[in-house]
Amino acid sequence: FIMERKTHVKINRKEVMLAKLRKNCSCTPKKLKNFIMDFLPVLRWLPKYQYKEYIWGDVMSGLVIGIILVPQAIAYSLLAGLKPIYSLYTSFFANIIYFLMGTSRHVSVGIFSLISLMVGQVVDRELLLAGFDLNDDAPPALGDGPLQNDSHSNTTAFNLTIAGINAECGKECYAIGIATALTFVAGVYQVLMGIFRLGFVSMYLSESVLDGFATGASLTILTAQVKYLIGIKIPRSQGHGMLVITWINIFRNISQANLCDVITSAICIVVLVAAKELGDRYKHKLKFPLPTELLVIVVATLVSHYGKLNEVYASSVSGAIPTGFIPPKVPHFNLMLQVAVDALPLAIVSFVFTVSLSEMCAKKYAYTIRANQEMFAVGFCNIIPSFFHSFATSAALAKTLVKTSTGCQTQVSGVISAMVVLLVLLFLAPLFYSLQKCVLACIIIVSLRGALRKFRDVPARYHVNKVDTLVWVVTMSASALISTEVGLLVGIVFSMLCIIARTQRPRTALLGQIQDTNFYEDDLEYENLSCVPKVKIFRFEAPLYYANRNYFLKSLYRLTNLDPNLEAARRKKYEKKEKQHLKKGDHTTANGLGIRETTLQLVPKQIDFQVLVVDCSSISFLDTTGVNTLKEILKDYKDLNISVLLACCNPSVIDSLKTGGYFGKDLGSMQEMLFYSIHNAVQFAKDQK
Repeated sequence: FIMERKTHVKINRKEVMLAKLRKNCSCTPKKLKNFIMDFLPVLRWLPKYQYKEYIWGDVMSGLVIGIILVPQAIAYSLLAGLKPIYSLYTSFFANIIYFLMGTSRHVSVGIFSLISLMVGQVVDRELLLAGFDLNDDAPPALGDGPLQNDSHSNTTAFNLTIAGINAECGKECYAIGIATALTFVAGVYQVLMGIFRLGFVSMYLSESVLDGFATGASLTILTAQVKYLIGIKIPRSQGHGMLVITWINIFRNISQANLCDVITSAICIVVLVAAKELGDRYKHKLKFPLPTELLVIVVATLVSHYGKLNEVYASSVSGAIPTGFIPPKVPHFNLMLQVAVDALPLAIVSFVFTVSLSEMCAKKYAYTIRANQEMFAVGFCNIIPSFFHSFATSAALAKTLVKTSTGCQTQVSGVISAMVVLLVLLFLAPLFYSLQKCVLACIIIVSLRGALRKFRDVPARYHVNKVDTLVWVVTMSASALISTEVGLLVGIVFSMLCIIARTQRPRTALLGQIQDTNFYEDDLEYENLSCVPKVKIFRFEAPLYYANRNYFLKSLYRLTNLDPNLEAARRKKYEKKEKQHLKKGDHTTANGLGIRETTLQLVPKQIDFQVLVVDCSSISFLDTTGVNTLKEILKDYKDLNISVLLACCNPSVIDSLKTGGYFGKDLGSMQEMLFYSIHNAVQFAKDQK
């Protein structure tokens, strides 16, 4: 039977587009109000804030995150290749802006190790191209503005007149100029993606790609911190293969290791790891996580200050961190052009991590987020702070988990965290002058535990899905051994190639009937299936399109043990020979057989079926090549007196077959060629016999 299809009213897309434009472009007081409320979600939820129920959890989580944020911000400045003050600015502004614009109640937006690394790689590259020394202990440069605390001049000061800056600018000034330009462009990309609703781009970053990218970047981060751990001075490697080059330089200079830094690093790592493990083990009993990083920083700073570790043992310290805010400054347009390409992967990674964490929290606590608004929120978390000497931000998993575990209810907790950072910015920052850089490196390395533990999951991941494991390994290796940006691109391309490869060489099978049922399954996978006499049932588990056409035909011919083209050619050959012998008046053929015997031999023994049923249940779509392929096998098998029946086609496949002329011009034979189940097709074949 043929089911009657519904008739769909044709939609005039032009009229629909014009109607949408009229609706969106019209401006009424109500629409303006809704636009503002949507753009600033805080205006919707803050008036409904349940003070008695929420305030305690928000204050506690805000204070805990603020306490964690301060040492992490100072530490991550090493990754970004910038002074600690800029990391504190970033943490402050990101929390305030996300409070106003974000739709997630729990996500923690701010400084993130992976984003800091990506910013730092661009900053280092541009500093090197400008002729600056990447040595961290180089004297400060001219033109470093309010951060200039001594009278030393930097002989490598770079005149930026050609880049649109009319004053001489030193290393630190140029570095933050690159970082703010990069951040501004990344934010613009994110806002444009929100306007044009390009959030679907994140779908191409699978879990395996993201995990591999994060793990590979974590190896790069760890490698970059080793020199601080042991107190050696080696140049910051740039370009592809940075990880390998850095380790070579480390082993070449291992003899210059600073014993004071080595001992300090060992103690700090032991304390931090032990505290983390205890925290993980007893997290259900603890009301909030232990502020281990802050305690380590306070104790280490006191020991370094009173023990004079910098003067006596030449241990590298953070140096002066000024208080207050630097006057805002517009990012330089010419520098934006230099980093426009680098900003794209930064924008995508920042957005993807933020949205994925937001969706995770929303699902866990039963509320909804708006992915498009999240794009705007993270975009403006980059655009606005870039005017205030800040760099790129994103949601961070570790801080988000801490936030949820300490009773966070709304983004009011983000404002509390910003106030803690503000307190450090205004009053406490100079106290960290004597803090050793090796302590900051220890905090960064211990924070990578989660990403590095992914190596332990590889066997389980391999057991679940080998292809996804291969994607993870390739992405991780490319991110670590080449560069983070290239690694991300390699991961995306490789995962897409894996999908294409799966559709190019999908599973194919001949089906047998499950005894005493109307169902059919793969006879190689299941026992006790019975073959249907004179009928072959072929399943192809992928869309049929130009890339897998040949594989479809080869699999069909191999499984049915019959290539209709070869068989047709063989028959023509025999017919030609037969005619030649008949013309000569010889009643025996070239084989020495009689005419009747030859006629029987023309029907080959291997053709043990008269009907081919193609199970199309796994064919999601057909392109023109796919339709032509089915038309081709229909014709070829018809020449051998074998019928081809299609079963379980979805509506889009049926439409493609109709428009491609598979059923003929008048569709009259459609009822005898198309069936809604395999069993219907088999029954039809039996009835026709």
